[in-house]
Amino acid sequence: MAFEDLKNKTVAITGGAGVIGHALAHGLGKNGTNVAILDLDVEKAQALADEVSEQHGVASKGIACNVLEKASIESARDAVVDTFGQLDYLINGAGGNSPKASTEIEQIKKDSLDFSGSFFELSEEHFRRTLDLNLMGTVLPSQILGPLLVKQGRGAVLNISSMNAYRPLTKIPAYSAGKCAVSNFTEWLAVHLAETGVRVNAIAPGFFLTEQLKFLAFDEKGELTDRYRRVLQLTPMHRFGDQNELIGPTLFLLSQTSAFITGVILPVDGGFNAYSGV
Repeated sequence: MAFEDLKNKTVAITGGAGVIGHALAHGLGKNGTNVAILDLDVEKAQALADEVSEQHGVASKGIACNVLEKASIESARDAVVDTFGQLDYLINGAGGNSPKASTEIEQIKKDSLDFSGSFFELSEEHFRRTLDLNLMGTVLPSQILGPLLVKQGRGAVLNISSMNAYRPLTKIPAYSAGKCAVSNFTEWLAVHLAETGVRVNAIAPGFFLTEQLKFLAFDEKGELTDRYRRVLQLTPMHRFGDQNELIGPTLFLLSQTSAFITGVILPVDGGFNAYSGV
């Protein structure tokens, strides 16, 4: 097995019942890693845990967790220790965007007096919530679960950033700012923990054909919208990613294969970040 050192270890994945968490749980389980799936929707998390256990023969459990509430994360931490006895890896997968934190238009036209659908009319509440979900939803689990790794003197934290951290897309300022903060926090925490034996890295997915993206990228006729036609034009591989293509980078960054790598944000984007458009 290429990532033999991951076998019989335990990983906790926040937001684990989501599309990316689903793929990573199966990818890690297939490599012999026990999986704690932390999610607001504990029934969905447990259904995935049952699936992972049945298909891969590893221990897996769904655990209720709200990544914005310290008491909830502490309870989840205790459940992880009670169930698995230890924690070796943390994947901060909770995050996301809100339509109410997104603008309806890409740019305000010159001399326009109509600001409807623009940045100027975004809800402060939803802007803050999106920032919190992405940044604090990474910071708080790292604060509460991270000491389990440090006390063992080994392990790894993997954060989920985004291409929006490199190049903010139009319409989604809160999500872009939140993911940019996640990347910066990844580098900061990597330095903070560098002597403890715990490494901290992130992956930055490009455009993956999740259920949400399918809804956004295709019109009612099943054809690509103009916005996502442009996305593919700016992605040198000219296709969307598959969530299973995040498994390899994750295994690499968690395992001792990358033992001298910390503070890295790895693009998994089909070349999107490298392409200038010409």
